[in-house]
Amino acid sequence: MRVPATDGHVRPGGRGVNRTADLLIAGGGPAGLATALYAARAGFDVVVAEPRGTPIDKACGEGLMPGAVRELRALGLEVPGHPITGIRYRQGPHLAQAEFRRGHGLGVRRTLLHAALHTAVVAAGVSVLPLRVRDVRQDATGVSDSATGVRARWLVAADGLHSPVRRSLGLGAATSPDRSRYGLRRHYAVEPPSSYVEVHWGPYGEAYLTPLGPRLLGVALLTARRAPFDEQLAGFPALAALLPAGAAVGTVRGAGPLRQRVRTRVYGRVLLVGDAAGYVDALTGEGLALALAGARVLVDQLRRGTPRSYETAWQRATLRHRLLTHGLLRARQQPRLADLIVPTAARLPRVFTLAVDALA
Repeated sequence: MRVPATDGHVRPGGRGVNRTADLLIAGGGPAGLATALYAARAGFDVVVAEPRGTPIDKACGEGLMPGAVRELRALGLEVPGHPITGIRYRQGPHLAQAEFRRGHGLGVRRTLLHAALHTAVVAAGVSVLPLRVRDVRQDATGVSDSATGVRARWLVAADGLHSPVRRSLGLGAATSPDRSRYGLRRHYAVEPPSSYVEVHWGPYGEAYLTPLGPRLLGVALLTARRAPFDEQLAGFPALAALLPAGAAVGTVRGAGPLRQRVRTRVYGRVLLVGDAAGYVDALTGEGLALALAGARVLVDQLRRGTPRSYETAWQRATLRHRLLTHGLLRARQQPRLADLIVPTAARLPRVFTLAVDALA
């Protein structure tokens, strides 16, 4: 495959499937739709290829940090949800909590978030095709995909944690299988215990409680153990006692392994965004905020005519998150340190508040 030169000027494209667009976006999740919305408002002609239809649900903690709420407002979106005022850690008798200092977060069902983004994208005139990008070919002036019949000047891979586009181009990097972590999520028709995202620390992982409504609680489990949801939940006896099986709503959704390393986010005329651009862990709950910020940064580089600078811009925009998440995850994976995280946070409330504020 020949890697072409790049530029970022907007050129008009035709409407319909057999067309040349400015951007072909593989994946219609939050990262892909946010990219499409930013790009359309910047004057780009955009096509989104997403075979799963609307709305899309997936394993997700569903808690939007204040940064994500601000990103949505910058896109002109007001998504219905339950206000989140801060983060609370629990481990045995130890409790540490911090309120957000720069606005509130939001507990939002993933389906509602996706529907709001999809509606805005369609209203912006973006074509959303029920197709999957399968056969990527690059040349000096653009990217073609025979499966969708679309030719575009740029392909944006926003096709998720296990991105088929990233894999087909060989852009992934090896990760250590013994450090793999997985996520499971289920909803319960119970009153949330508080307006905080509550993180219960157990011997093998964490349980995240996200308030989604007056009588709806999202429970996400992050763990290195491969076991069913109920078996994992039993590792949090106090929490399991508050969640009767009869209150469970819907099915369990899972995702993983979560750690995804990427060699580069710019490969000729292919740009990676969202989870496809690499993922550390869901430990700090910033996945959606990073996806929305990455979409904005990507489109800004295309608008400036500096797409090759997207890699540097992405690294800069995600640096604080990556450093904090890597540090916390490493401590979590060391048995002698793991049991000290919540007690230390409880003893040092100012430090904990600074860390929460930095992530928020």
